[in-house]
Amino acid sequence: MPVWGPTETFPESFGSPNVNVGLRMTTATRQEVLGLYRRIFRLVRKWQAASGQMEDTIKEKQYILNEARTLFQKNKNLTDTDLIKQCIDECTARIEIGLHYQIPYPRPVSVTPVNLCLMMSSKTIKFIHKLN
Repeated sequence: MPVWGPTETFPESFGSPNVNVGLRMTTATRQEVLGLYRRIFRLVRKWQAASGQMEDTIKEKQYILNEARTLFQKNKNLTDTDLIKQCIDECTARIEIGLHYQIPYPRPVSVTPVNLCLMMSSKTIKFIHKLN
């Protein structure tokens, strides 16, 4: 699929002329994604492990770089704007959480037994009771 630049014309198959509005949004989104990618690399240069150990710092920096490259490569062909926005929000949240808690790894989510029961269907709960 060809990538269309801002000065190129769209073929008739693209439909209405208001497609150019979408192009501007895509360009803005692209700039936002590239800005996040650069922000991650700047963060890695300044990163210090909470333990203060040089080995831990090196491991954490390498983890951040590998995780960023992997996720950005995995998501580079996304076209759904909602999914792209969700990935941008997730990336921003992970950066903020990492800076706040001084951990590069995704924060584990804890689920209480009450919330777990609310998430499960009645069939699953009955099955669990049968096992007990």
